[in-house]
Amino acid sequence: MVQIIKDMNEFKTFLTAAGHKLAVVEFSSKQCGPCKRMVPVFHAMSVKYQNVFFANVDVNNSPELAETCHIKTIPTFQMFKKSQKVTLFSRIKRKICCYRSGFMSNLCLADDGNE
Repeated sequence: MVQIIKDMNEFKTFLTAAGHKLAVVEFSSKQCGPCKRMVPVFHAMSVKYQNVFFANVDVNNSPELAETCHIKTIPTFQMFKKSQKVTLFSRIKRKICCYRSGFMSNLCLADDGNE
């Protein structure tokens, strides 16, 4: 299940709840083409990896949180463990990750021409 995060308090609560488990946060927008294509992939990952916490932040609804997390492009994926960021993914890194993880689908490899 992907949890929707709307503000910094919800973000902190989410990371605290994840504790020592991996937490993956997707920063996206409903108007973003690549973000829309990632929705089913991200959801499928949340179903497959039930021991991982998954969340989504809409940068248009939570601009302060996006700024605090230094989001420069969307979609961006940040990963946390013990409330500390461990790595982040942008679109090109997402494609590499999809390729390596076996998520080789049109959803993963589609490009909106803006990269």
